[in-house]
Amino acid sequence: MTITKRTITAEDLYQFQLISGCEISTDGQHVVFALQRVDPKTHKESSNLWVVPTEGGQPRQFTYGDQLDRRPRWSPDGREIAFLSNRGPTRQTQLYLIPFYGGEARPLTQLKGEFGGFAWSPDGRQLVCSFRQKDQEAIEREEDEQKKQLGVVARHITRIVFKQDGYGFLPQERWHIWVIDAATGEAHQLTEGNLYDELEPCWSPDGQHILCRSNRTGDPDLNWDVTDLFVIPANPDLTGLRDLSGLPAGSRFIPTPPGPKETPVFSPDGRWVAYYQLGGRSDRWRHTNLWLVSADGQSEARNLTGPHEILATHATINDMGRMTTMPPTWSPDSQTIYFQASERGNTVLKSINLDGARVWNIIDSYGAVEEFKIDPAHTRLVYLHGTMTDPGQIWLRDLKTRQARPLTHFNQTLLDGLDLGQVEEVWFKGAAGNDLQGWILKPPGFDPAQKYPSILQIHGGPLVQYGNFFMHEFYFLAAQGYVVYFCNPRGGWGYGEAHAKAIYNDWGGADYADLMAWADWVEQQPYIDPACMGVTGGSYGGFMTTWIIGHTDRFRAAVTQRSVSNMLSMDGSSDLAYRFHALFGAEKHAWQDFDNYWRQSPLKYIANAKTPTLVIHNEEDLRCEIEQGEQIFVALKKLGIETEMVRFPGEPHGMSRDGRTDRRIVRLNHILRWFDKYLKKSKDPKSLEDL
Repeated sequence: MTITKRTITAEDLYQFQLISGCEISTDGQHVVFALQRVDPKTHKESSNLWVVPTEGGQPRQFTYGDQLDRRPRWSPDGREIAFLSNRGPTRQTQLYLIPFYGGEARPLTQLKGEFGGFAWSPDGRQLVCSFRQKDQEAIEREEDEQKKQLGVVARHITRIVFKQDGYGFLPQERWHIWVIDAATGEAHQLTEGNLYDELEPCWSPDGQHILCRSNRTGDPDLNWDVTDLFVIPANPDLTGLRDLSGLPAGSRFIPTPPGPKETPVFSPDGRWVAYYQLGGRSDRWRHTNLWLVSADGQSEARNLTGPHEILATHATINDMGRMTTMPPTWSPDSQTIYFQASERGNTVLKSINLDGARVWNIIDSYGAVEEFKIDPAHTRLVYLHGTMTDPGQIWLRDLKTRQARPLTHFNQTLLDGLDLGQVEEVWFKGAAGNDLQGWILKPPGFDPAQKYPSILQIHGGPLVQYGNFFMHEFYFLAAQGYVVYFCNPRGGWGYGEAHAKAIYNDWGGADYADLMAWADWVEQQPYIDPACMGVTGGSYGGFMTTWIIGHTDRFRAAVTQRSVSNMLSMDGSSDLAYRFHALFGAEKHAWQDFDNYWRQSPLKYIANAKTPTLVIHNEEDLRCEIEQGEQIFVALKKLGIETEMVRFPGEPHGMSRDGRTDRRIVRLNHILRWFDKYLKKSKDPKSLEDL
């Protein structure tokens, strides 16, 4: 019997269920995870905890309700699961505990603020977390109805880091380390102060100390790339005086090379600390590397992955969720460290020994290892793996036999009924004779004898990579009869440091040349209509789209999204303004190097534009402020170029992957409408009222 498959739609975004936070139990028998869903009527996202046995069997729902239950963590004895939830009447997120063998979830905390990372103590009697209290002024406003109705009267800003995309204006309070009694919920704040943040706490194996990272320079905002490691006592005498930096007595500093660091973790024997260092100071093109330092600070830190030129992070993007880089994971004998690595369009799982001499590929199949955990016996590995045709399932791998099998099959019925088209991987030569990787997505029912309109997709970042990961937007456009093609030009990650460094302080140089080489290659394919080629991208991809229309008229239509257009104003308006010059690769700020910033601004070349261009921007975008998109739109209007602007209220920079679903759908339909109008002259585009 032949099953007729349909093509994917924008509205299918409502049907996808997305997995996150997979955790294997201490006995290796179960995996708990969060499953996210969207209500098509309210457009509200909810998530609940689910459990699946590792020996076989179907997943079962473990918590219920239209709230956000997330980030589950097994207790050391496997009898309870700690998780974060906003299920309370005030919707304030709290830590909850739920018995695994029966019983209701109970709130462990009654705090006002935000939870960061948290972890059980080795003996299961306490939990440690990073927590940022709500400002007292905000609490008073919530508790006084008149003040609540009046809202914020004024914002007194003294920090350069005062806003964050996806969050808004930052509170005055800082992130600090708290310890919580697992039986009573009694909470104790271990660190304090209004200058420094303490993040990503980790217990020592004996439960006596807590490892964390913190920037303790005179002004952490201006010295954003100097993060250090600290060890603080887990149960200090809080009646005594803390030192001037807000750390409890008995805390100590672990010397490491300067640079931004993340997710430090003790080895099981307590002798070592593994952590990630994100490049060098300001050299953002350098790889994120896995480092090792002695826990007592008596030996120099060593870069384990640097000699192998491995990018130790999850950098493969998709539009169905956020990328998660897991902390370094130790083997029980403290001799091996497991970590994710991004290379050639995949995020794989590797391991390395303590001297850094040997690297093993644990999971190197096509796709992306989004999360992973190993049981205490070091026999079973669970991991969340996404592919080009599946946004992600939980897999189990036997570390002895190396056999792997899926434990979940969410979205299978939906995906089995869809014809997504066919993807072809291509290696081609870039503008400098360099090897580049790309992919061509051909529409369902592809006929090689026909001529197709095409859309060049350009990724953001630029320090990310496209790859073998599910992109709903690409399949949606292909379903409408477009050949969608995408690649990883110089400037991104996944192909070595020289590849990433090629555009530093030269945006629009090697990257533009590589993209044009890719467009040349695709244009020569017999099924491509060279007169009906379009281009789009978001963020840095929006920068490149706007750069392209100022440098060539080969594309009949363009859609620039949440774009960088003016490096001069970007240096002061972005939430990353405090470090934008380093991310961009410049040594000086815009007011110190005006001509250099303007040289690399797409707006400088906008007068050359002839391409009809749709401008899409989000009104709460604090990464690339909406003024960046407004400058493009106004310039094109004044130049008489066909243009429109679509704005999304209440949405931050990343709306295309995690915004409100109805807005994501409208965005997709506007992109389709614009390309249909200029690339399919025989087809009447949808009206604005239809979107």
